[in-house]
Amino acid sequence: MRAVDIIIKKRNRQELSKEEIVFFVQGFTDGSIPDYQASSWAMAVLLNGMTPQETTDLTMAMVNSGDILDLSSAVPLAVDKHSSGGVGDKTTLVVEPLVAACGLPVGKMSGRGLGFTGGTLDKMESIPGFRVNLTQDEFLSQLKDIGLVLTGQTAVLAPADGKFYALRDVSGTVDSIP
Repeated sequence: MRAVDIIIKKRNRQELSKEEIVFFVQGFTDGSIPDYQASSWAMAVLLNGMTPQETTDLTMAMVNSGDILDLSSAVPLAVDKHSSGGVGDKTTLVVEPLVAACGLPVGKMSGRGLGFTGGTLDKMESIPGFRVNLTQDEFLSQLKDIGLVLTGQTAVLAPADGKFYALRDVSGTVDSIP
């Protein structure tokens, strides 16, 4: 399998297989697919979209790009919300405390800014003393004790997510919903 063939296939508005998406995500994450090819792919996705199945396969490939944090030792059920960013990207700051106040634990891993407004982590770091680099033990403890936690993406938890977000920020593909 070659990255260029996957780029061409998406450019030509064809549906990518799960295997192609996993190959591409793994390759970009481990560095065997360079930024310039990932940028081309991201632009093809922006312009041509993805099917619901492709979006699901992309999400799962990103989830499986690193370690997966098991929350069952902290809470029986936890939720998260995800957005594709946007102007201000303030949803987390409102939704998460509201959901936690209703009794549903919220464990959130957020990212840096996309575009010019700054992301959730950028906003939270403007609060003196607020830490966004929690350890896994701190994350689990806070989720168990207060039912609400917000931390940053790490090199071992969903590393593909961090790489793709950073790439979107500099390649003009922030507006890509898939």
